[in-house]
Amino acid sequence: MSLFAQSHKLSGSVTDSKNRPLKGASVYLDNTLDGGTTDSNGHFQFTTTEQGQQVIAVSATGYQNAGEPITIKGDMTQIDLRMKANPRQLEGITVTAGAYEAGTEKGKTILSSLDIVTTAGAQADVVRAIQTLPGAQQQGTQSGLFIRGGDATEAAIIVDGLVQQDAFTTTAPGVAGRSRFSPFQFRGISFSSGGYSARYGQAMSSVLDLTTLDLPDKSTVNLGINMAGVYASGSKLWNDKTSLDLTGSYFNLAPFYGIASTNLDYYNVPTGASGSARFAWKPNKQGMFKLMTNFTRFSSGVEVPNPDSPGKLFRYGITNNNGYLNLSYNQRFGSKWNLYTAAGYAKNTDDIEAGDIPIKNRNDRTQFRLELKRYLAAKLSILAGTEIQHFSYRKNINLDTASYDLDFTETQEAVFLEADWSPTRWIAIRPGIRAEHSELLNQNTFAPRIALAIRAGMYGQFGFSSGIFYQLPDVPYLQYGYRPDMQEAIHYIANYQWIKGDRTLRAEVYYKDYRDLVREHVSSYDPNSYRTSFNVPDNSGYGYAKGFELFWRDKKLIKNVDYWVSYSYVDTRRLYRNYLAEVQPDFIATHNASLVAKYYIEKWTTQINATYSFATGRPYYNPSNTDFMGDRTPDYHNLSIAVNYLTHIKKWFTVIYAGVDNVTNQKNVFSYRYSSDGSVRYPQYPALFRNYFVGVNFSLTAFDRDEL
Repeated sequence: MSLFAQSHKLSGSVTDSKNRPLKGASVYLDNTLDGGTTDSNGHFQFTTTEQGQQVIAVSATGYQNAGEPITIKGDMTQIDLRMKANPRQLEGITVTAGAYEAGTEKGKTILSSLDIVTTAGAQADVVRAIQTLPGAQQQGTQSGLFIRGGDATEAAIIVDGLVQQDAFTTTAPGVAGRSRFSPFQFRGISFSSGGYSARYGQAMSSVLDLTTLDLPDKSTVNLGINMAGVYASGSKLWNDKTSLDLTGSYFNLAPFYGIASTNLDYYNVPTGASGSARFAWKPNKQGMFKLMTNFTRFSSGVEVPNPDSPGKLFRYGITNNNGYLNLSYNQRFGSKWNLYTAAGYAKNTDDIEAGDIPIKNRNDRTQFRLELKRYLAAKLSILAGTEIQHFSYRKNINLDTASYDLDFTETQEAVFLEADWSPTRWIAIRPGIRAEHSELLNQNTFAPRIALAIRAGMYGQFGFSSGIFYQLPDVPYLQYGYRPDMQEAIHYIANYQWIKGDRTLRAEVYYKDYRDLVREHVSSYDPNSYRTSFNVPDNSGYGYAKGFELFWRDKKLIKNVDYWVSYSYVDTRRLYRNYLAEVQPDFIATHNASLVAKYYIEKWTTQINATYSFATGRPYYNPSNTDFMGDRTPDYHNLSIAVNYLTHIKKWFTVIYAGVDNVTNQKNVFSYRYSSDGSVRYPQYPALFRNYFVGVNFSLTAFDRDEL
């Protein structure tokens, strides 16, 4: 897969029927992410990596959409487009409440793949970049997305319509794992912090929906080396219809930990290797078949605080093997029908040495999805679909006195129906319903959902959404043989969004009602999240989350400067698991904020990136405090800086990059644990306070600096 693709400049002008220039018209290549906006003289210019036969289209408030076919073989500078006036027509609106789209709709991009990889502190991790958006919590000792009062189990990560069962690398207790995805694998990223589509289920809080690339624009080769290891990738394109991408990497963190001061003692420095292959085939003009497979092997050994006795350390060694195979096919039949189908298989194995206790974890998932969409009219479509999930979790604990096998197998069938209807240019409605059956719990659920968007002026719109969302009980309960019912959350969301050119404003309020949460009735609290003893759980738990979020992005105020600001306020309480009272969970900070800024220096072909993140203190359990979860950690601060330098080494386009995470070396604490008698407190730190990273990438395909 190519990280850097050859770009072509497209430019021209847009005029009305009287040959007058049109300012602010949106010009784009149909069915791509590429486009631009006309200036005061009606001129436009943008770059694209597409080639061959394309359709260039233009839309503007008060005018009928227009377009014409073009053939891209290189730069094109004389593209003239003419529009007919329609005084009552406004640009179509889309349902956005709860959703941040990235790269799936022209002019509606919140974050692109390039935004993610150039966000300081994200380290090219999709999930870490998403944490700079409203609704997400900063994490340093736990893996996963924590959204709007929800824990990591409440966020689903989807790739091409298929659930990723092990989206993060397996790590030791108290060590946050990295997601398994590179942002350049994807052409579309949709982050829904609530109220998501009826297409998906089994996530009470949010969905991160990722769509992989189709055909590359050309054959290419990429090589890279950094402090963590080396990697290589290659893409071969045949006749603009078939492609094969191969990648391989090896990492060894010994050089990295050689200069970094870690908070953990690694007796086996993390090492590993991965390989992937992606095959894409375009059998006809409106069809696309994709096959993607990946395998990763990882091992490490570290001394961590004993979850049962935090004042003591014990060795935790792990060898992880993870692999998956995904297939998908999308076919458009004329202008009325669209068929999408996908299937996948994934398997994950963890061989663990927890002190002197060997533990084996095995899980796998087989899944199938079928969707059929019917376009009944220009402003009405209906989507019907079904999916089947079959998965299992198995754990073997081998003690000196006995061996324990803990496992369960689940099959879930679901059907869903959803409509998109725009009765006028001022309103868009998306009603839907999802029905699921769990064979493990022998339970049926029905989840109605609805979303609405109303135009507010030329550039703004109001959005509303609500729905019911179900989720299985947590895996440990099911492994130990307990069978509570499904957990439930009801979402109520309202937002306002304003997008004009290179500026975006979003403000959103929400309320989430948790019902039927799994709860144990206990008289004392055990903060060990890896505990193996449970009181009999039931569905008497409950809670809520409500809040306000703000997002502002501006690429226009200062030349070559792009920045965004996000802020989240959340008020949440819940009584679940082995909590003693309804309280704010220990993984939630009330206030979260991020400032991300990027400055491109043309003369030096260099981009400087900075990210500052802030969060107020989190609750933690102090056994001597009669107010359960009544104590708070110190506030969280993190300033990260990264620099990317673009150059050439002979024929190889080269990017040299360097970054520092937590520049000020803040001693951020994510929680505290206490000795068994409660007399000594132990902070829970991330694996590293300050983090350095340096690397270089070589590509035979140039990367246009205008994209920065």
